[in-house]
Amino acid sequence: MDEVFKALADPTRRSLLDELYREDGQTLGALERRLPMTRFGVMKHLRVLEEAGLVVTRRRGREKLHFLNPVPIRLVHDRWVSKYAEPWAAMLSGLKTSIEENLMEKVFEIYIKTTPERLWEAIVDSDQRSRYTFGMVVESDYTPGSRWHGSHPSATLLCEGENLEVDPPRRLVQSFRALWSDDVKREGTSRVTWDIEPVGDSCRLTLTHDQLRDGAHSEVYGGWPQILSGLKTLVETGESLTTPGSLLFATPRG
Repeated sequence: MDEVFKALADPTRRSLLDELYREDGQTLGALERRLPMTRFGVMKHLRVLEEAGLVVTRRRGREKLHFLNPVPIRLVHDRWVSKYAEPWAAMLSGLKTSIEENLMEKVFEIYIKTTPERLWEAIVDSDQRSRYTFGMVVESDYTPGSRWHGSHPSATLLCEGENLEVDPPRRLVQSFRALWSDDVKREGTSRVTWDIEPVGDSCRLTLTHDQLRDGAHSEVYGGWPQILSGLKTLVETGESLTTPGSLLFATPRG
C-alpha cells in the first residue's frame, strides 16, 4: 500500500484523480488541457498513479483512455476505516464515468496472489462466491449461453443474466440485470467482464462493467470495490470480510 499513499500525497496527482472522478475514461490530451502543466508532466504523474493501481488504461481504437480505479482505496478502507463506517458506505464508492453513445463504462483492477485456476474457482463456486458478494448466492453451470442468477437465502431473486463468453480460467463475460429494487430494475441490462491475467506468482483481475446507461443508478455498479476486496481477502487468507454491509444478504429475511 506504500505506492497508494505515495501517489495520493502529491496534490497534482490528486487533481488528476479528481478530473477522472468528474469524467472517467479520458485521453492524455484531454487531461493535459485540464491541468496547467506540460504533456510530459501529466504523463509522469499518470505513470505513478498507474503503478499504484489507482488508474488503469484501456485502448479504444487509436485512443488510450484512463480510468479511475477505486479498488486500492477500498482496500485501505477495509484495513483501517471500515469498522467505523456506516453499513451503507460501500454503496457510495461508485464513481461517475465517461460517456460514449450515452453509455457508461466502469473498470476495476486488483492484484491477487494466487493462480488463475484458484481465482476462477473462487469466482464460479457458489459457496465461495457468497462469502464476498454480500452473502448473495450466485448459481450457474457456467456454459456459454446458459443463465446465471443471484439470490437471497430466502430465494428472493436479486440479479440475473446470461453467460455470454466462458473461457476458464481466463475470461468470463456475462450480461447483468439488477433486480433488488425498482430503481435498479429500471436500469435494464448491462455487461460484466472478468479478465484474469497471470503476473508472476499473482494474477491481475480486471472487472469491466459496461453498457451502462449514462447516469445509471450507482447501486448497480457501486459495490464492485468491496466485492473485489472481499475476493482478494478470501483467496489470499481464507477469511471473509466483516466490514459493514459485507454480508448484507446473508441472513434470510423474516
